[in-house]
Amino acid sequence: MAQSFNDEDEKPLDPAVERVRRRVMRFIAINLGILFLALMAVAIAIVYRLGSRDEATPPAEGAATPAGSVAAEGTIVLPPGARIVSQALSDGRLAVQIETADGERAYLIYDLAAGSVVGRIAVEEAR
Repeated sequence: MAQSFNDEDEKPLDPAVERVRRRVMRFIAINLGILFLALMAVAIAIVYRLGSRDEATPPAEGAATPAGSVAAEGTIVLPPGARIVSQALSDGRLAVQIETADGERAYLIYDLAAGSVVGRIAVEEAR
């Protein structure tokens, strides 16, 4: 069954409807243009950022160091009979939890950049 098209199906639009259709088409065209410009601006910004990256910048803190080199070096002196219970590294500081020979617990805060202990926090039980 072939479908036949006759002139009744292709009636011209009402002038009011035609004006609305043209406004909608103009609105769509303007918005697509703005969207295209915004996407181009983002693409240009990404290309600019990638192209202007300086290859000679020093590695970020915490980045892997080449084999054979030392990122930080130092000595932490523990009280006699103390042992390390745990440690944590964050933002260039090393927190070492120690337990002394008499059972007292404390935290030593070691600054890696300065190479020295910058704080000691004792841990006591509430009685």
